[in-house]
Amino acid sequence: ILGATIVARHAGEMISEITLAMAAGMGLSRIANVIHPYPTQAEAIRQVGDLYNKTRLTPLVKSLMVRWLSWTRL
Repeated sequence: ILGATIVARHAGEMISEITLAMAAGMGLSRIANVIHPYPTQAEAIRQVGDLYNKTRLTPLVKSLMVRWLSWTRL
């Protein structure tokens, strides 16, 4: 993460997590893996991380995961 701008009602609550991630050299995928309290305004940051992780899912990996999940649920 190189920088962030948040324009929202509770931006001050949300920006601290981004600031910490920048200082620690963390990316969105690591933020998505952190357990966040729910419901809070900062939950939106985790949701952004989840959306980012979904863009990294290639069609091949997605099809393999679907097959594996259907196999394990039998």
